[in-house]
Amino acid sequence: MEVHDPPDTADGLARAGHAGPEAPGDGAPGQALRDRGQALNDRGQGLHDLGQGLHDLSDDDGVLVRVGQVARRALRRYDVGEDAEVELINVSENATFLVTDAGRRLILRVHRLGYHSPEAIGSELDWLTALREEAAVPTPRVVPALDGSRVVGVADPGASTRHCVMFEHVPGGEPAEDRLDEHFGPLGAITARMHLHARRWRRPAAFTRFHWDEDAAFGPAPRWGRWQDGAGVDGAAREVLSRLESALRDRLARFGKGSERYGLIHADLRLANLLVAGEADAQGAPVAVAAPGAGALDGPAAGEGAGRVTVIDFDDCGFGWYLYDLGAALSFIEHHPRVPEMVESWISGYRTVLDLPREDEQEVWTFIMMRRLLLVAWMGSHPAVGIARELGAGYTAESCALAERYLSTM
Repeated sequence: MEVHDPPDTADGLARAGHAGPEAPGDGAPGQALRDRGQALNDRGQGLHDLGQGLHDLSDDDGVLVRVGQVARRALRRYDVGEDAEVELINVSENATFLVTDAGRRLILRVHRLGYHSPEAIGSELDWLTALREEAAVPTPRVVPALDGSRVVGVADPGASTRHCVMFEHVPGGEPAEDRLDEHFGPLGAITARMHLHARRWRRPAAFTRFHWDEDAAFGPAPRWGRWQDGAGVDGAAREVLSRLESALRDRLARFGKGSERYGLIHADLRLANLLVAGEADAQGAPVAVAAPGAGALDGPAAGEGAGRVTVIDFDDCGFGWYLYDLGAALSFIEHHPRVPEMVESWISGYRTVLDLPREDEQEVWTFIMMRRLLLVAWMGSHPAVGIARELGAGYTAESCALAERYLSTM
């Protein structure tokens, strides 16, 4: 999951931060966990193997300075001038850089350690390319290296090799926050188009992506860490959220993984991962036109210019329940008073493309709460990311209130 929270540092390569308030009890995991995570990093192993470890871009030992050096080295593999400017614009699962080369803008993604293999990254790129070429779903183009490689390995002086991918830069910004409701219908429609493609697509023989299932969320090595290690998870919160986990496990088992309910998904299809032409871009500049090849959110027949939308950030794509994409669409705003209207709009948009049975619709809040509990865990394992610092223990407290309301419907 990429959270668009540009760091502000003296040299442009230091710790990501956010100016928001820190809730009481917020902060990094204990020193023992930090030391254990660093030991894995020093041995060149991914923190994904630990499951509940601190993710390496949240480390304190100058990792973002080193990652900036990796980005510079990676440019040598591409058709980019020696004087190209490199600016860190986002840190979350990966570090994302804006590359400016003689007026041309590109996006370089430097991967965290241990989250994806080169084969898995290549599979991500296969799907986003197929969506653009076969399903009229606009996605960024991959920019190959000089040798034609889509994924390049670059040595990190303080760790093991990091994988890098270059994309075209797509102008635009995420949909305006003051018009959230109106975007959920089109978002549901484009999500359904992606699901329809996933069901019909003949995946390459070597295609490999992880799963977003109950084991990834709550198993012995959960992908984003244990929710029990989230900010502000005290005894009272642990009791409520334990009951929530138990209920989710039961509901998910009954829902099942039939092909009509479970398949290849984006897994992070929030409004923040849509770039709308005409909105302000990440650097605050208004944009009037979309990148070449971008399509319209409302469908392939819509016109050119402002309003064109591109889907970005497929880093978490994998196999999961299709309704998980609705839960992800509401990330960090699950408690918003207009969520019921947003859900209704999303479902209405989805049904313009694909059927969504009423019995499936009844489980919508199961997937909203599954995602919410995953995000409690995510904040605990990503303490340096701005939104985790800003929301902190308050997000956990609100999660408990939502959990009680959900459980009361059982």
